[in-house]
Amino acid sequence: MRDTTPRLSPRTADKILTRDDLLARRPALRAAGRRLVHCHGCFDIVHPGHVRHLRSARALGDVLLVSITGDSGVAKGAARPLIPQELRAENLAELDCVDWVYVDPHPSAEPLLAAVQPDVYVKGREYEFNDDPRFRAERDTVERAGGRVVFTSGDVVFSSTALIEALSASADPFQGRLAQLAARPELEAAALTGHMSGWRDKRLVVVGETIIDTYVFCDRPEVAGESPVMTLRPVERRTFDGGAAVIARHAAALGARPTLVTVLPRDNPTAQELRLRLEAEGVEVRAIDADAPIAEKQRFLVGAQKVMKLDLVPQPTLDARRHDALLDLARDAAADSGGCDAAIIADFGLGLLTPPMARRLCRSLRPLAGVLAGDVSGRRHALRSMRRLDLACPSEAELRDAYALHDEGLPVAAWRLLQETRTRAAIVTMGPEGLIAFDRLPDAETPGGDPYRPRVRGEHVPAMTPHAIDALGCGDALLTTATLALCAGAPLVGAAFLGSAAAAVHAQRLGNPPLALNDLRQSVTRLLAARLAWAGTDAVRVVTGRVRAAS
Repeated sequence: MRDTTPRLSPRTADKILTRDDLLARRPALRAAGRRLVHCHGCFDIVHPGHVRHLRSARALGDVLLVSITGDSGVAKGAARPLIPQELRAENLAELDCVDWVYVDPHPSAEPLLAAVQPDVYVKGREYEFNDDPRFRAERDTVERAGGRVVFTSGDVVFSSTALIEALSASADPFQGRLAQLAARPELEAAALTGHMSGWRDKRLVVVGETIIDTYVFCDRPEVAGESPVMTLRPVERRTFDGGAAVIARHAAALGARPTLVTVLPRDNPTAQELRLRLEAEGVEVRAIDADAPIAEKQRFLVGAQKVMKLDLVPQPTLDARRHDALLDLARDAAADSGGCDAAIIADFGLGLLTPPMARRLCRSLRPLAGVLAGDVSGRRHALRSMRRLDLACPSEAELRDAYALHDEGLPVAAWRLLQETRTRAAIVTMGPEGLIAFDRLPDAETPGGDPYRPRVRGEHVPAMTPHAIDALGCGDALLTTATLALCAGAPLVGAAFLGSAAAAVHAQRLGNPPLALNDLRQSVTRLLAARLAWAGTDAVRVVTGRVRAAS
């Protein structure tokens, strides 16, 4: 395959100098009586103000040297420089008014000025009355060597920082928030990688309904002849393990040792195949017998677009004896080897976890689990009956419906949940707007004081993918990942960040496959290394020196 990578022209490449080249050329320039003019800066985005500044500088001498601060020396925030030093140098070398370009590894130009001793050092008008000690040192260095400092007119003024912030906001409104999060010590790559490594062999008990998610791929829809109704012709079917089963599969794929406690029909080929499949992936299955088949949810798709959903959900007929048996299975699974690292109670609203059953499970598992987490789905859920959790993961709609708080601020609803259920923290998902992780403020329940004072603090984590291919199962991936992160000692914001990253990975796949640890690691690495750049009218991401289209 022919290499189509753009090459620098010899003229442009010859302008970009090493330090040795620069110091070798300077004496010859001085001996010939030619004046060297020097400009220095970051030049992250070369805008019209920069071009006029450089043209003015070139008119003051015979050769214009432009030095740029190397990537390691730029101190303009976590996401800067926006463009790598090699590309910044190339941009400047392409300008006709620029003769030499040098990438300076130092945060200040003072050492280079001392070595090069330019005849004229040119800065922008904003530096004329600037009392920055770094600029004072640069000015003193130039003048001690016999040079002079000149300020350009500043008739066209742009701020690279302001331009970058504006471009970031227009291409991705949450880019700034992600940059803030990435700058926090608890969200450094080493810390998050350490938490992910800590998931190995964590014992996790998952209690809840098992669901079969079926995707029916259909040919192009038509309108029926007998009446104006859509006609679908299936061409392919794919099935995925859903409900509590996929939570257990996620946990196994992430390195934990999960046990699934659920209800399965006896003497049923589908149930037997599911059990064998889960056990082959490292999931221990403990189930009580049920008379009804496994609940199935069918989704009909044309291409990647879902056009209809069909719920084949038989009503469970569990009597008190079977409820007791399920409770015993869950308690025994958690008590093995002296307790489990975490337990997840997942209520998918199919009738298995009635409010009394949810309360009993919480009471039984609380003393046996290092981290106790709960999640709900749908409208018939038992969220308010899940007590003393370490983490609850409802959606905003589920939380508001549970407390009939549809107009109040989300922190009010979150406080009601934490206070009523004595839950330690909640991650409330908001679809494409991301999530907010809530926990109590230290004085939340102190008697007296302002009754309207804030009682919870919230950390917003934006959605880490702008367009979800398939939202099915994203909440399960988030719940599993965040729970394991808390097990490994991550703070709440770290658990929320990893959970959001897991949801983003899952959202880019069709169906409900388990989340692989390597995929999550790579996603976190890209998120922490990515910086927004601009190319024409298209947003792109620069990742470790390579440019790729933003997805």
